[in-house]
Amino acid sequence: MRGHSHYTYTRAMDEIIGLFPVPFMRAPATLEQALVQDLATHFSALAVRDNNSSPNLSHTEMLRPGDSPLFTEAAARIAPKLTEFGALLFGEQMPWAIKEMWVNLLDQGGRQAMHNHANSFISGVVYLTPTHPQSQTVFMKSPGGTDFAFKNEHAGTQPGPYSSDKWISPAPTPGDMVLFPSYLMHAVPPNQGKRRITMAFNAIPTRLESWGYGIQFSG
Repeated sequence: MRGHSHYTYTRAMDEIIGLFPVPFMRAPATLEQALVQDLATHFSALAVRDNNSSPNLSHTEMLRPGDSPLFTEAAARIAPKLTEFGALLFGEQMPWAIKEMWVNLLDQGGRQAMHNHANSFISGVVYLTPTHPQSQTVFMKSPGGTDFAFKNEHAGTQPGPYSSDKWISPAPTPGDMVLFPSYLMHAVPPNQGKRRITMAFNAIPTRLESWGYGIQFSG
C-alpha cells in the first residue's frame, strides 16, 4: 500500500495596517503640581481677551516663553517632549522652539470652536485644572472640500479609528500635556463644570533640510 505524506497547512493571518497614522502624544504629569498651581493662579488674572466665537471663554495675550519666568520654567520641561514628538513627524531628532504660549479660561457654558493652529508644526495643551468629562478636548478629521460625501451612520454601526469623524482625548489630570500636529482640527464642547484652565502653545523646529536646501526658523 502506497504511503501518504502528511503535512500541516498553516494559513497566514490577515493583517490590518494603519497607513500614515497621525501621531498624538499624551504625556502625563509633564508639569509638577506646584508649577501648575502657580500658572493657573498668575495667568487667570491676565486672561482678559474675550473669544470671538464663544462667551465665557477668554485668553491671555500671546506670549513668548521668555516673557514670564513661569512660562520659561514650563517650556524647559516641555522641550524634551517636543524633540521626541518631532522625530515622529520629521524622522530626526532636532532642536525645537516654542514660539508662543497663552492661557485659556473656559467658564461654565463656554466652548472652544473647531480650529487648528497656523504658522507652526507642533501644538500642545497643558491642563491646569480638572476637566469635566463632557468638556474633554475633541479632535476631528479635517472637513472635506467640494467632493460629495457618503456615510454609513445608524444604530447598528460601530465607529472605529478608520470610520470615525472625531476622537475624544482621554480624561486629563492637572499637569498632563498633549502634543499634536498643528494642522489637526480640535474643539472643546460646552463646559458643564467648574472653570477649566489650560495652557496652550505652538512650536517650530530650528531648521528643516531637504537634499541640500534648508529652511531656517528664527524669532
